Amino acid sequence: MSRWEPNARGRLEQAALDLYGERGFEQTTVAEIAQRAGLTERTFFRYFADKREVLFSGAGTLQEMLVNTVASAPDSAAPIDAVAAALEAAGTLFQERREYSLRRQSVIAAHAELEERELIKLASLASALADTLRRRGVKDPAASLTAEAGIAVFKVAFERWVDETNQRDLPQLIRESLDELKAVTAGK
Repeated sequence: MSRWEPNARGRLEQAALDLYGERGFEQTTVAEIAQRAGLTERTFFRYFADKREVLFSGAGTLQEMLVNTVASAPDSAAPIDAVAAALEAAGTLFQERREYSLRRQSVIAAHAELEERELIKLASLASALADTLRRRGVKDPAASLTAEAGIAVFKVAFERWVDETNQRDLPQLIRESLDELKAVTAGK
């Protein structure tokens, strides 16, 4: 193996998803992932703490993007609209990586331990959004309720998106889910 290979992280992610799909998450080893990517185990561990992290390594980037979008929303934006803008921006990123997202979700859905980790990630995102809303002057419980509702909207839209047969885009499904929530809370 050469000392330097371009896009090692991406190759490891691809190799892991391929193997998880072929052999299953639990049956796949780090050594197999590294070998499939044409890299060493040592290289794998430069990028990921363990084989689960291949599926969750983007959480920090996602959180940063959501928080920055809410923080930069106009002061006149209602809290739910600031969160909606962030969710739609995230939806656009996921849309660009649809195939990867679908494959990733398939692996997660097949393992309770990974589903639990996904729920922890979503709770962490909600907490970060609530903190950002508080910094914008939104008091509790409104900040927490808005953040939790936003993550619930994202989760419902995402579930519809991965099961969607007509291939509607994720930002559209986020808007529709938010509209549904607004209609329910308005008593319509």
